[in-house]
Amino acid sequence: MCLIVFAWRPGHAQPLVVAANRDEFYARPSLPLAQWPEAPQVYAGRDLEAGGTWLGIGAAGRFAALTNIRNPHQPPALRSRGELVARFLSGEIPVDDYLADVVGRSVEYAGFNLLLGTSTELWHYNTLEPEPTLLAAGIYGLSNAGLDSPWPKVLKAKAALSEVLDDPQPQALLALLNDPQIVPFAELPDTGVGLATESLLSSVFIASPSYGTRASTALIVNADGSRHMVERSFGPYGGHLGEVEVRV
Repeated sequence: MCLIVFAWRPGHAQPLVVAANRDEFYARPSLPLAQWPEAPQVYAGRDLEAGGTWLGIGAAGRFAALTNIRNPHQPPALRSRGELVARFLSGEIPVDDYLADVVGRSVEYAGFNLLLGTSTELWHYNTLEPEPTLLAAGIYGLSNAGLDSPWPKVLKAKAALSEVLDDPQPQALLALLNDPQIVPFAELPDTGVGLATESLLSSVFIASPSYGTRASTALIVNADGSRHMVERSFGPYGGHLGEVEVRV
């Protein structure tokens, strides 16, 4: 994932509301949101190159999502970051124990942000920080830097999320993710990838011939534990490939 905005509201009728875009090269093979045959409690897309995933839900209210940290100078990784989401969703290890293991092995992966949660707690871990953080109630945004880094698309998507929280619906969440507006050069962050690439990556929804938003996902978790998840898939230039809806 390259953009996740979410509201964590313990005690609310919808304690977790998530809107997320996965940005990736179109040539990287993947499967859309589905129930995993070998782990029927997991509902997620799947990266067919490395076998992991970027966002999904599992048994006992489990939720996990991932973004990379943009750093063109970091060394090659030994392992795929997507396995961190897949292992949590398919397992039963308590969140704090799982995070302790992740922190101990974080050097095996390129930089990442990891969100892990259950029905009662939500955690964030960024590999540039010493320890994971247990999140308090609030509205958050995450792209390819730290949590709530004030990148223009993060601020815009958080504001749009706050406007639909009175009655969150998947189609409204997907609509806020479908914003292709490029940010003016003067407002772009400098992450070391050059002005042209910064500009391409600055929009909430990214579209180009080779790289862009591959999936937009809306997730609404209800207080009774039921979950409603909708994912739209896209190809080159943002062409719509299909939509999957899951209620569990």
